[in-house]
Amino acid sequence: MQPKLVRLSQYFLPTLREAPAEAQIVSHQLMLRAGMIRQASAGIYSWLPLGFRMLKKIEQVVREEQDRIGAAELLMPTIQSADLWRQSGRYDDYGKEMLRIKDRHERDLLYGPTNEELITEIFRAGVKSYRDVPKLLYHIQWKFRDEIRPRFGVMRGREFYMKDAYSFDINRKAALDSYNKFFIAYLRTFARMGLRSIPMRAETGLIGGNNSHEFIILADTGESQVFCHRSYLERDGMAVDDSTLEARAAAVRDWTRDYAATEDEHDIEAFSAIPEDDQVATRGIEIGHIFYFGTKYSVPLEAQIADESGANVPVHMGSYGVGVSRLLGAIIEARHDEKGIVWPAAIAPFQLAVINVKVADTACRAATERIMQQANNAGFEVLYDDRDQRAGVKFAEMELLGIPWRVVVSPKALATESFEVTKRRSGVIQNLGLEAIVPFLCKQFGR
Repeated sequence: MQPKLVRLSQYFLPTLREAPAEAQIVSHQLMLRAGMIRQASAGIYSWLPLGFRMLKKIEQVVREEQDRIGAAELLMPTIQSADLWRQSGRYDDYGKEMLRIKDRHERDLLYGPTNEELITEIFRAGVKSYRDVPKLLYHIQWKFRDEIRPRFGVMRGREFYMKDAYSFDINRKAALDSYNKFFIAYLRTFARMGLRSIPMRAETGLIGGNNSHEFIILADTGESQVFCHRSYLERDGMAVDDSTLEARAAAVRDWTRDYAATEDEHDIEAFSAIPEDDQVATRGIEIGHIFYFGTKYSVPLEAQIADESGANVPVHMGSYGVGVSRLLGAIIEARHDEKGIVWPAAIAPFQLAVINVKVADTACRAATERIMQQANNAGFEVLYDDRDQRAGVKFAEMELLGIPWRVVVSPKALATESFEVTKRRSGVIQNLGLEAIVPFLCKQFGR
């Protein structure tokens, strides 16, 4: 459980005035400058307190939306046996991205880049009948892929934190309904984070299968060129009816009926048929990927269940990934300005930053404590800058950190009974009395 009140004098937040030269993109620069991460080796990072706090915030939103559709959480190991991967046929095919190791007994092991084989083995050992499906299982775990050129910070690292989910069904029709559940869960997940995600048909790559969608957020600094109909810029990922099988199918059809594609799947002729005013050609960042691959893994791994006639049939499967650590970088790419990060209020590390300009002043300390106590009682997470630093330094760092709201306590504010309350995103300042600050913030957050 993360503390709701953090005093900067006690916190570990090693900010930087300038980003290191190796940081090429905005998210990498700002995460380093904001003291969120530090590189341990190429493509591998330590997550410092602020970065770890954000990682857990994003993880929790992902978890809640997985739980909402009935997925059950488990935890699989980072180290896997090579035997299952040989059985599925992927051990040799996966290539040098897979980190292969041997234990002291010379047994082949690997640091898992993904978990299709292991979860299939877990299912095979525990489920025997059609009565016991569908099953939706997920975990949130560290993964490793030995990228040839790790770069862009957490956007393309070698070690990353990921949510993997897997569905198991008796047949294709049931499996596609599970696919639709995750499709809608992803729309909701990203919408809760203040992001507008666009589902785009995608290649299946090393995972395999014949049905796949990437979820893309638009960002000028995105790694992929994307093309879509303008209607996607107006859609609400929360406003989806997913109460029945039919409603889920209709919702997914609605979200995939207009043109949306990355350059890999781009059809110039089809895109040109869209009215010019509705064409959007820009760049985007992948934040989620879902796959339906049928019996690709259940056949070689012999994951069978008895159907209604008693015959054993291979289960139909899908997998559903969200890069939790990558998502953190993607949000920053989509939401920043010249001063620093601009966190969405729903997932900000703190909702309120309180700056005491004169920490040695007894009256300023008392007013600050009053504001923080009221804010805590109202459920806000507060970052309190109680350091003996110049006001300009404090203001610049809070702008960099991107906390949605900021309150400044100073002798002048006390004398005039007028405290500056600033919204980070717009820069708009409200001048409020001490007792009016927290009620005002509650209104802004709908509390």
